[in-house]
Amino acid sequence: QVQLVESGGGLVQAGGSLRLSCIASGRTFSRNIMAWFRQAPGKEREFVAHITWGGGSTSYADSVKGRFTISRDNAKNTVYLQMNSLKPEDTAVYSCAASRFEYTSLVQPSTQYHYWGQGIQVTVSS
Repeated sequence: QVQLVESGGGLVQAGGSLRLSCIASGRTFSRNIMAWFRQAPGKEREFVAHITWGGGSTSYADSVKGRFTISRDNAKNTVYLQMNSLKPEDTAVYSCAASRFEYTSLVQPSTQYHYWGQGIQVTVSS
């Protein structure tokens, strides 16, 4: 089993920055595809970013491209999401997710991911 725990959320003013961390424990696979999702109140969960096991391939939702950066440190079993130039519409619960797959061409559907963190609140004030 894999457990994922997020940290680093909080309240920040528009234009500010936060860095989210996701620490994996249990039976982990270094080649797992990892991703971040977010869900605002009353809205569906949406894809934010993904990263492959080697870190050589990433993708981002259009809404965060150029502002957010996903990275991973396999030695620390940690995935990061650096969030810059935050906007009020970024307010959501952010969740870390891991896939059993080493490779998939479909990285945005939540059904591609099999392990989930509990989520952490990010609130951006205007």
